[in-house]
Amino acid sequence: MFRILKRINQPGCYVKVGMELYLQEGADVVRELKDRGYSVFLDLKLHDIPHTVNKAMKGLARVGADMVNVHAAGGSEMMRAAVDGLGDGALKKRPICLAVTQLTSTDQSMLEDELMIGYPMIDVIKHYGELAFRSGLDGVVCSAWEAGQIKACTSPSFLAVTPGIRLESDAAGDQKRVASPAQARRLGSDYIVVGRSITSAVDPAAAFNRILDEWRNKEWIINN
Repeated sequence: MFRILKRINQPGCYVKVGMELYLQEGADVVRELKDRGYSVFLDLKLHDIPHTVNKAMKGLARVGADMVNVHAAGGSEMMRAAVDGLGDGALKKRPICLAVTQLTSTDQSMLEDELMIGYPMIDVIKHYGELAFRSGLDGVVCSAWEAGQIKACTSPSFLAVTPGIRLESDAAGDQKRVASPAQARRLGSDYIVVGRSITSAVDPAAAFNRILDEWRNKEWIINN
């Protein structure tokens, strides 16, 4: 990870630390990224009983991450507990707290056949977004295609952080609801999460710059 970041040489941008990296390296990787001048999106997608999530978020706030998330499917009480825990544990400013609506690997057939949710995907996502908004969270993690619709039923300032970002020449992989950086910008994303289009590129710095050209004047996150 640090080898790629050195080649890109963009301190100050966000770096996403996901479950795989965090479970291998622990809180030290967050602290090292912060020491090197990066902001950190700690993407652990907590989903547990309210008490457990509250205590976990209190601890994560002390690690120093700038942005964290939970699954909206955990419900409003759990989401409020997450925000309270972050506030109690924050050394300075409370980290941004987001709710995952539906993973970008989920499609309508999976929603109905496996999760037994018999509503259109967009209705479920908008409902989860409204629930997160009423629970005091700062925004959601959703695909770019839902960003504008969630803002329309919550607030223009309610953040939309959108993974599933691919350059048009890249394969979608295991993602179902993908968008290019330019599409995400037009659709209302506030932050985009870019992973394999950079990390799997022959020249990560060139891929970074190409994405940045599409996403000029917006925020985005390197996904590790």
